[in-house]
Amino acid sequence: MAQAWQQYRSAPAPGTRLVKQEELTPGEAHSLTLKSEKGTFPLLLIRLDDALFGYVNACPHQFLPLDQRGSRVLSRDGEQLRCSNHDASFSTRTGEGLGGLGIGCELDRVPVSIDDEGWIIVSELT
Repeated sequence: MAQAWQQYRSAPAPGTRLVKQEELTPGEAHSLTLKSEKGTFPLLLIRLDDALFGYVNACPHQFLPLDQRGSRVLSRDGEQLRCSNHDASFSTRTGEGLGGLGIGCELDRVPVSIDDEGWIIVSELT
């Protein structure tokens, strides 16, 4: 069964290179817009310690980018993502809604990993 992020018409293929690992500052959210012949795909990457997370950059409440009104969407401790539009909050590690309009919702997680050349890539499904 396909994961939710794959239902987007513009979803990137597994193996797509995103950014070099050193471009991703630990404890910060990094917003990307991937462009292809299929359209644009909004992606949010987060690196916490040695963990790497990727999500479709769209709040499930109204599908607006989490960082539409400002880039500070990650809590100080890095454990929560907040939608800058409605202050909905989500777990950075799971995407589960934790507060506000995020309760009962979940971010669409995109599997990411680091390849042998230090690129963060969209991972193969497991």
